[in-house]
Amino acid sequence: MQTSLTVPLALVVIFVLKKIVDFRNAAQATKNLPGFRVVWDLFGVNEIMPRIRGIMFGGDSALQKHGDFARFGADIYSVVAAFPKVQTTLMIADADILKTITGSRLKFPKALETYGGLSFWGQNLVVSEGHEWKRFRKISAPAFSEPNNRLVWQETINVMQDLFDNVWGDKKEIVMDHALHLPFTIALFVIGAAGFGKRMSWNNVEAPPTGHKMHFQDAMEISSANVTTKALFPGWMVGLTKRGRNIQLAFEELEKYMLEMVTEGKMSRAAGNTRHDLFSKLLDASESDLTGEKKLTELEVISNIFIFLFAGHETTAHTLTFAFALLALYPDEQERLYEEIVKYLPGDKLPTYEEANSMTYLTAVINETLRMYPPVVAVPKRAAEDTTFVTTTHAGDRLSVPVPKGSILSLNFYALHYNPKYWENPHAFKPSRFLGDWPRDAFMPFSAGSRSCIGRRFAELESMVVLAMIVKNYKIAVKEEPQFAGETLEQRKERLFQVTFAITQAPVRVPLVFTKRV
Repeated sequence: MQTSLTVPLALVVIFVLKKIVDFRNAAQATKNLPGFRVVWDLFGVNEIMPRIRGIMFGGDSALQKHGDFARFGADIYSVVAAFPKVQTTLMIADADILKTITGSRLKFPKALETYGGLSFWGQNLVVSEGHEWKRFRKISAPAFSEPNNRLVWQETINVMQDLFDNVWGDKKEIVMDHALHLPFTIALFVIGAAGFGKRMSWNNVEAPPTGHKMHFQDAMEISSANVTTKALFPGWMVGLTKRGRNIQLAFEELEKYMLEMVTEGKMSRAAGNTRHDLFSKLLDASESDLTGEKKLTELEVISNIFIFLFAGHETTAHTLTFAFALLALYPDEQERLYEEIVKYLPGDKLPTYEEANSMTYLTAVINETLRMYPPVVAVPKRAAEDTTFVTTTHAGDRLSVPVPKGSILSLNFYALHYNPKYWENPHAFKPSRFLGDWPRDAFMPFSAGSRSCIGRRFAELESMVVLAMIVKNYKIAVKEEPQFAGETLEQRKERLFQVTFAITQAPVRVPLVFTKRV
């Protein structure tokens, strides 16, 4: 009996000793850069995991912002973990280092293992690197064109007018227990029209078309709202519940719709028809020989267009919700924005694409919202070779950090946006900081470099139209609730800006009232 236990016990001892040695070597490889030493760290799901001292690094970015960096006295610190493998992660909030990383795609490639769950139908722009990424980028880029920008602008106006005329109508007050529902639906309709060429209705009562069990609008809405579920859990587990089976059906129906759209798009192109929605433009670029790249397969087309759907829908909806809440909390800023809007849009005048860049305070409000609540709080890269980062500590001393090959580099945009080195009073909502000169290298809500968000202008234009039309016609205020009577501004701010993290950052609950201006 004693002999039978000796071998496995010896193996356990050897395993533990090797872990200890590897762990110590990993820490020493960065000259023991201050930071966290933990048993477990799984980058990619950190933000939804708790932080347990010495055990798990976890999330907490929403609470910490730049706090961890202030604690360690520099805009770079380390996280060394023992499991699931010994791994060093460098957390970074230094604008110069981030610019170096985002400017060198080959030296600092994306850590693709954290994005595997987003390849539902195969490879796409987000989950690829190397030549495959270049191929997808080259084919996708023409879709985000000036004609599509104009289409986004006009379709957003159409959606907002439909909302005002046929949903809100003559109501003097619209009360929302959670305002996310409003921009969530608006963004869905805009991406439906400008992304897929399919207009949708606020009052969807039509039966699904022949051959379908779910309407396109419902399939889009359910799929977009449940990307995290689809990405993190295996199909058999999702299918255990009625809600899960409905999610699976939505993804199946959306795939069927998109495959039909591929066939229709090819026929339309063959007939010489010109359309400017993203789906049609992506098909055009893939089918033509102008890019010099291999055509996208049907599954690659729908995989990429779904990534555009998810990125363009969820992130825009969350940003607009945060913007509504900030304007409600700071009525003076809302009034200043209103004054600019009515200056450019007097009477019944609608926003014009040509004036988009003229409304500088509107742009400043959107930028300040993105600074304070970036859609993606961090992006993982990997060091493809040994290198060294140089920064300055908060005490003013030069700090040289060795970066071993294979290290994970966490580009912490949240901390960057709250770094007092670049932003005066970073916790304050001050859109005016974006008027005149401002630290552009310290603002990365859409990442930066060659892998920055390809749909940035799409999201910006949509947000501009929605905010301009809402603020012109309605005052936004926080919904008064008896249980929160007497709370201070800081308490109210803390309540309204509770967030959850999955793939993107989302508000938990934002109760607002929209009152029609007279």
